[in-house]
Amino acid sequence: MKKLIGVFFVFLIVLQYQLWLGDNSVHELGVIETDVIAQERLNEELASRNQVLEVEVLDLKNGLEAVEERARSELGMIEKDETFYMIVPGR
Repeated sequence: MKKLIGVFFVFLIVLQYQLWLGDNSVHELGVIETDVIAQERLNEELASRNQVLEVEVLDLKNGLEAVEERARSELGMIEKDETFYMIVPGR
């Protein structure tokens, strides 16, 4: 009877080891859940950025206002019959 209790005790220790420290353990589950949460945050940020870019692409494809705005701000272009004023900050 003592041998049977000893075998069950060893079996219980092995099972507890597998549960807490072995492969696919509770610890690994916590690490994976943390990684999943971080990845979901990153995915949300990228999805919002993609949405902004999608709106910008549609605006560039369909309207000339965005093209004109970019030409003015990034390239310094002006339209015909416009006067360009450059404000130089004081020292």
